[in-house]
Amino acid sequence: MATFRTFLKSGHAPTLFASLLYFTYCCGVWVTNGAMAPFIKESLQLSPAQVGVMLSVPIFAGAIMRFPLGILSQYIGRKNATLVEMGGIAIAMLFGYFFVETFNDLLAMGVLLGIAGASFGVALSLGSGSFPARYKGLAMGLVGAGNVGTSLSALLAPLLAQAFGWKAVYGMAAMGLILPVVVILIFAKEPDDVDKHANFRDHIACLFEKDGWGFSIIYAITFGGFIGLATFLPSYYYDQFGVTKVQAGQLTMLAAFTGAALRIFGGWISDHWGGINTLTTVLVIITLSLVLCAFSGGSLVATTLLLMVCFAALGAGNGALFQLVPLRWPLTTAVAGSMIGEIGALGGGLVPNVMGLSKQYAGTYMWGFLLFAVLTMGVLAMMRTMQIRWTRTWAEKGGRARSA
Repeated sequence: MATFRTFLKSGHAPTLFASLLYFTYCCGVWVTNGAMAPFIKESLQLSPAQVGVMLSVPIFAGAIMRFPLGILSQYIGRKNATLVEMGGIAIAMLFGYFFVETFNDLLAMGVLLGIAGASFGVALSLGSGSFPARYKGLAMGLVGAGNVGTSLSALLAPLLAQAFGWKAVYGMAAMGLILPVVVILIFAKEPDDVDKHANFRDHIACLFEKDGWGFSIIYAITFGGFIGLATFLPSYYYDQFGVTKVQAGQLTMLAAFTGAALRIFGGWISDHWGGINTLTTVLVIITLSLVLCAFSGGSLVATTLLLMVCFAALGAGNGALFQLVPLRWPLTTAVAGSMIGEIGALGGGLVPNVMGLSKQYAGTYMWGFLLFAVLTMGVLAMMRTMQIRWTRTWAEKGGRARSA
């Protein structure tokens, strides 16, 4: 406890927790369609492939919007950027409540939901910006634990949709926006960790570096897997095991909550053990759990336990990767984080599509799980090759912060 108090005193704790609340809300909104997918599928009579497209659109849209929002934050400030984004979310929720009637409307709503998904890089950089390098992993892990919003959405959205109708959930989400707006306005403070003399080329330098793309590919597995599976699981549980729509959300919540909670642990252990070491371990665990999930489709209990293990590793991997980001790009963390988050989330958009296509054309979800496992092993091999240079230039052995 004393160590945690020392950590909080080393930066601006109110901004840290304001960023956590903001990111939690945004994550919950981002996956709203996924949480309500069984209701929407039944209401609009969608095929498995259409469900996959519906679930992937918010992920792709959020990914594409992340980098522009990160760039904007470098010029108007991260606090102001969060307020601009939340204004966009309000418009999106009202569109969903008043205008969504058809599948095409639903796709347009998915694009608007992507506004919430753009929050990632700005939220983590705002919350961790005032903390020293030795605590960056823990600070980013705490803010990144806002991924718990996905589990809250999976738990609450089906209950509300069942009671009031799925379109009403959009209106309720719009009202819920008031809390994070007020908290950001009152408690958040803009960190002074940006190079004010940097030009536009400096800000986007990560786009032209191998490390930026390497980190992005790793994140396509850890965060892409997290958000893609969290969006897809309500449909998977409902179709595969015949549980109720509400039960499907509750089971998804177990896995998503585990992943969000372990993100904090991933950041903390990476500060001490190193992000590279942590990522190596979690990528192996992700691969094994996905392979086992592919062959456990007949057992609800086994599948749920394996998915909880998989999500725990995905969450810890997210925390581990973003322990490394501020070490590699200390002055442009918001932009680098947004770029990595953008490409990483694009990977997540593939998950519902692959699962839907696997089910529609092969009659089973098994091939979707196995493909994800193969890609994870390929990314592990890539990282182990790249880390040789990382530990010679900007990180200590294993991926720890270098001493000042």
